[in-house]
Formats: sequence, C-alpha cells, structure tokens
Amino acid sequence: MDLPEELLYSKEHLWIRVEGGKAVVGVTDYAQEQLGTISALELPDAEDELDQDDSFGTVEARKTVADLYAPVSGAVLEVNTEVIDSPEIVNDDPYDSGWLLVIEMADPEELKLLMSADDYLEHVSEAVD
Repeated sequence: MDLPEELLYSKEHLWIRVEGGKAVVGVTDYAQEQLGTISALELPDAEDELDQDDSFGTVEARKTVADLYAPVSGAVLEVNTEVIDSPEIVNDDPYDSGWLLVIEMADPEELKLLMSADDYLEHVSEAVD
C-alpha cells in the first residue's frame, strides 16, 4: 500500500495535498484496492460549497457504491473530469492523475482533524484486524 508521507488522510479513506489555501483531494491507494475496479464517479460541480464530513459524491465499483465525504470545508474550485470519463485512472494512479477535486479551504484549522500517513496506516490496520 502506497502512503505518501506529505499527504494528510481522512478516516473515510481520502487523501489531501495542501497547496497554500487549497486542498487537492483523492481516494487513497488502500481504498481503491478495497473497492476493486472503479467503474463510475459522481462528483460535485465547480463552485459547490462543501462542509467537512458531508457527502459530496459517490464512487462505484464492482463490489459496492460508496459515499465520498469532504475532508475539509470550502468551495470546489476544480473537478477532475478525466476521472469521471475514465474512472479506472483512480485505480491506476490514485495520488497523481487520479485526484478528484481541488477545494479552496474555508477553515485550515480543520486539517488538524486529519491523519498523518503513520496514523492512517494504524487506522487501516485496525480495520483489517
């Protein structure tokens, strides 16, 4: 399982790369492995407002349909339309070309509620036990 150290992670299996006041958001490598081949993504529109922990879309795979929960609050600045057209990109490259959204963070303090790579590894290890 790939867990880049520079990213933050949510308990709902999303990662965040902070770039100034913006957060790039995607599905973790662990989550995409658990889901299997991703066949569809439903994502919000640019300019939609998200509240931390609210559902903002879904990911569909052969095994299930799962809700996606906002790791931070803010306005959606950009949506990766490539993953909507070719959702398997998330399986192939979850941390680079498989990103989902860019959010302009409303409250950077919310980042303190997210996990480091080590904490996330412990979180998923507990789920496996």
